[in-house]
Amino acid sequence: MKNIVILISGSGSNMAAIVQQARQAQWAEHLQARVCAVISNRPEAQGLDFARAQGIPTAVIDHKAFDSREAFDAALVAEIDRFAPALVVLAGFMRILTPVFVARYSGRLINIHPSLLPAFTGLHTHQRAIDAGCRFAGATVHQVTSELDHGAILAQAVVPILAEDTAETLAARVLSQEHLIYPRAVADFLRGLG
Repeated sequence: MKNIVILISGSGSNMAAIVQQARQAQWAEHLQARVCAVISNRPEAQGLDFARAQGIPTAVIDHKAFDSREAFDAALVAEIDRFAPALVVLAGFMRILTPVFVARYSGRLINIHPSLLPAFTGLHTHQRAIDAGCRFAGATVHQVTSELDHGAILAQAVVPILAEDTAETLAARVLSQEHLIYPRAVADFLRGLG
């Protein structure tokens, strides 16, 4: 069985989309894969409640309890490795990871970013796209490297930017596409593992 560990920081809507697709498409049977744990760096992350309601083990490694990014990442690695993951999925995990962490899961660490990479890495992607006069925005699933929001692109979805869009309305449309492409990209990645 290929274990998937999902890291979240907030509502976990992408995590929920992955979990729901895994159940509907019977990943355990067809891909020999399952979401085996959801880990958050924030104790108040709402997505933890969803995961628990689905019977998925959860854990919290509160980044505020650590003096350094390296110490936090070491504790996070220890928790992740308890589940022997074939894949680690960042789903709204709002922490920049150290190169040591990224190297440990190299080739099996993926993320979703709310822009059409390589455009608009980092934060405030929707407002930046609007301010730049872009006609389109979107989301990108990519492999994680030590360089922020870089790495091989696995999937993208495109949405138009409308004249009346605000960062919030654009974000909502992009998020609806994230919920479609992220589960598919995870499934495609797992198929590639054989």
